Amino acid sequence: MARSDLPDTAAARRHQHTRLFHDRGRMRIGLLGGSFNPAHEGHLHITHLARRALGLDQVWWMVSPQNPLKTSRDMAPLDMRLMQARQMTAGIPWIRVFAPEAGFRTNLTHATLRILRQRCPRHRFCWLMGADNLQGFGRWQHHDIIAQTVPIAVLDRPGYSYKAINAGRRLLKGRQPAARFRMMALGAHSKPPVWCFIAGRRHHASATALRQAGQDPATQGAFVESHN
Repeated sequence: MARSDLPDTAAARRHQHTRLFHDRGRMRIGLLGGSFNPAHEGHLHITHLARRALGLDQVWWMVSPQNPLKTSRDMAPLDMRLMQARQMTAGIPWIRVFAPEAGFRTNLTHATLRILRQRCPRHRFCWLMGADNLQGFGRWQHHDIIAQTVPIAVLDRPGYSYKAINAGRRLLKGRQPAARFRMMALGAHSKPPVWCFIAGRRHHASATALRQAGQDPATQGAFVESHN
């Protein structure tokens, strides 16, 4: 796991909103939203998997102040979750960690995506989602608008492969193989809705299990399962 030797101020500047939103480049960026309560090796695993499969330039970890579908009980303070996620990704310059919804004054993904697209019109965004989260996607407010706003890449998770694919058939449209998704959905002229399912080695880490066990994410082992 990467750790930073940089001063806290330098590490924080790498994640500042202004730098992210005023970059004049044109990049392929994966958006991984969640509570990160806490961030763990599973988040890193699917982030690396998505970057390799889709040729992403950056991945933004968007830490939610409060997921509207989750209870605030056992939710660590936002500053603590941000700090822990930044420590975990400190040696990985293409991962950015921030909490845009705290500044946007919304905790709704469809609104956050609208603002991001307005502020970063040159970037090509795709939404990254663990297969375990796709089952509940129908409960997200305006999930249909989300699917029409950005391409969606679903990352395999242990025990959810077939459930996620079935849910995708119901909730999403335009499934493409990952290689075609990379070429078309993140190209200059493609428009959603489109999604892909990215299979690969699966990681068993779970934020819920870590909280229940009282385990420090820094001591996690990289438990993975080969995908057949």
